[in-house]
Amino acid sequence: MHRAMNALARFLAIVGGAVLSALILLTCVSVAGRSINTILHSDLMQSMLGGLADALLATGVGPILGDFEVVEAGIAFAIFAFIPLCQITGGHATVDIFTSALPSRVNRVIQMVVDILFAIVLILIAWRLYEGTMSKLRYGETTYLLQFPVWWSYAASLVAAVAAALVGVYMAVIRIIEVISGHTMLSVGGGAEN
Repeated sequence: MHRAMNALARFLAIVGGAVLSALILLTCVSVAGRSINTILHSDLMQSMLGGLADALLATGVGPILGDFEVVEAGIAFAIFAFIPLCQITGGHATVDIFTSALPSRVNRVIQMVVDILFAIVLILIAWRLYEGTMSKLRYGETTYLLQFPVWWSYAASLVAAVAAALVGVYMAVIRIIEVISGHTMLSVGGGAEN
């Protein structure tokens, strides 16, 4: 079971990383296009290049239309895509100033409570995303510039949120078993400790 959950978490993180990389590239190209467009519209370039500046502008040099709409949708998906890997590897940032001195049994109980609460929150988020997706689908809402259906981005985020909820529930069950058995099955760690 752990192998399947780990594979799911890693797959989503890879997809989330690819989406994030594409969004970074899109943003860079859009910013470069906007800068080139501004430069070509300047009085200096218009006087120096004249018709060439106008010819370059006529090719459509400028920002990518709707770039912020795509970035907004993609970032939401990427965030949810990274949560399962962070949860299964214990990669969340922790502050253990007080708990590091506590016995391991107490730390197991604290980790169990945290993972149970996190699973509940992830389930709640997935449920509300489902409701939001159905609402956007029902009303046919589209983005302003690109006119693509808003429910697409909600649905992509929902897939990742459901996977995050599954991993969250899995980790909560593992932590409950650890408290009952008194043995650590999965070590907590890998996160940034402060």
